[in-house]
Amino acid sequence: MTTKDRIQFRLQRSRRYVFIRSDFDDIAGYDQIGRALRELVKEGQLLKVGYGVYTKARQNVVTGKLMPASPGGSAAVMIEVLDRLKIDYLLVGATSAYNSGESTQIPASLEIKTSPRFKRDYQ
Repeated sequence: MTTKDRIQFRLQRSRRYVFIRSDFDDIAGYDQIGRALRELVKEGQLLKVGYGVYTKARQNVVTGKLMPASPGGSAAVMIEVLDRLKIDYLLVGATSAYNSGESTQIPASLEIKTSPRFKRDYQ
C-alpha cells in the first residue's frame, strides 16, 4: 500500500473535513506526505486551504468546479480550520446577532475576528 493510498484511506474513514499535515505523520516521512498531498490536490480529492492545511473536496454540480465537501460550505471549513489550529476567534456582526437571537436576519457572509497576531508553531 502506497503512502497516497494510506492517506486516501484515512481521508475516507474520517468524519472530519479539515486536515493538517501532521495528521499523517505516522504514515510516512515529511517529503513523502507532501508529495502524496500534492497529488491528491492535483486529482481534485483535496483542496489546499493554507500552509499545511487541507480540506476534502467535491465537484460542484452546477459549475463543475471544485469546492469544499463540508455540508456547511467554506464558512464551516474556516471555523474547523481555526478550531484545529487552536486559534481564538469571535463571530462578529450579523453572524453574532443571528447566533445570539438578537436578529432573525440570516447573515449573507460569515464575519470572524481573530486576535491581531497569532503564531502557528507546528505543521
